Amino acid sequence: MRIAHVCQSYPPMISGAALMVERLARGQAAHGHAVFVAAASDRGQAYRANLGGVELVRLPSHPNPFRRQQRFVAWPGPALLAALRRFAPDIVHLHDPLGMGLPGLSVARRLGCPVVLTLHALPSLAALYAPPLPGLGRLVEAVTWRFCRAFGARCAAVVLPSAAAAAAVHARGGRAGVIANGVDLDFFTPEPSYDGENRALREKYHLDPGLPVILTVGRLDIEKRVPVVVSAAAAALRAAPAQLLVVGDGTQRAALEALARRLGIADRTRFAGFVPPEGDLPGLYRLGQVFAIAAENETEGLVVVEAAISGVPVVAVRATSLPDLVDDGRTGYLVAPRDAAAMGRCLLELVRDPVRARAMGLAGRARLAPSHGIETTLARYDQLYTELGAAAWRTADMERWHARAARRGVPRRKHVEWPRW
Repeated sequence: MRIAHVCQSYPPMISGAALMVERLARGQAAHGHAVFVAAASDRGQAYRANLGGVELVRLPSHPNPFRRQQRFVAWPGPALLAALRRFAPDIVHLHDPLGMGLPGLSVARRLGCPVVLTLHALPSLAALYAPPLPGLGRLVEAVTWRFCRAFGARCAAVVLPSAAAAAAVHARGGRAGVIANGVDLDFFTPEPSYDGENRALREKYHLDPGLPVILTVGRLDIEKRVPVVVSAAAAALRAAPAQLLVVGDGTQRAALEALARRLGIADRTRFAGFVPPEGDLPGLYRLGQVFAIAAENETEGLVVVEAAISGVPVVAVRATSLPDLVDDGRTGYLVAPRDAAAMGRCLLELVRDPVRARAMGLAGRARLAPSHGIETTLARYDQLYTELGAAAWRTADMERWHARAARRGVPRRKHVEWPRW
């Protein structure tokens, strides 16, 4: 099958969505599919490459003012049309209804290809970036939901990575199926990849060799609410010997470093910056005695899945998809959104009890591994593509029948639609 992914960002530009598209594309190529990715250029100017068996087309781009080291494509219609015509896809898979999504949908419909849309973020996220004017955030959210609902109605299938996120779409009149984001179960694992891994990583990232690690991973941007995690960790660090490791980069990094200084934990806090998944990141997960996340708009939270699969208990907020991933009291804890005090108490409990923390972490891996392995994700998408491809052929056959029947004066039969998710 010939699969075309159309997305705004793709590594080396980093986000949960970009990493997931890369895992899908490389996994599908390894399974024998012809795979194409169109994305914004990380260099600004257009170029082409072949990486991991994936045909990659980078389109001219501009800096994204809201995200560090991210770029966007203004309107790639003609260039995208030419690239997709050359590739001749059987399926066009979009990963953003805005930006690349609109021209991607237009081009796919011109080519007669079924379109799959995966929503990696809910429309409510847009309200966080609206100017702070009274009522503007609610207006932006309402308009974005309406746009996404109309966009999804023009796709053959809409996919979200969690039942909670799909339920939010259904509640607003949309439609969606669920295919979980997958991780490599042999790569993200509780077992160290080499002897002395723990000691070597603690030395490399300037961590105290004897203190347990509170870990958080992700973009350091406004929607991730990392100040809540830093404040919660500070409460735990004042009550017990431990240290905080923050992995990731973003527009809030300087403010978070200043917050750690104000809270008096700068000497026990390390900001590691972005760490690539194919580098030290799996080992850093294994360093964590507990993982913390305060984001409230996660459609799934790839870092939560990676932490749990790595055998680390998770303390998260009770919002969107996170209760689907964390079994409160068994694989971690759930607290109210923005409740740094409650999160701090949970972190403190797991810092003080490494045996309980380990048991909860292993229970989290056992719970998520059957449904969140990358091979399961690839198989689910393969099944969906096959269903849509068969339906597209049925539709094409019907159109040919209509043309022959019209010449004979036979009334038109009911049109066969692609299956709707």
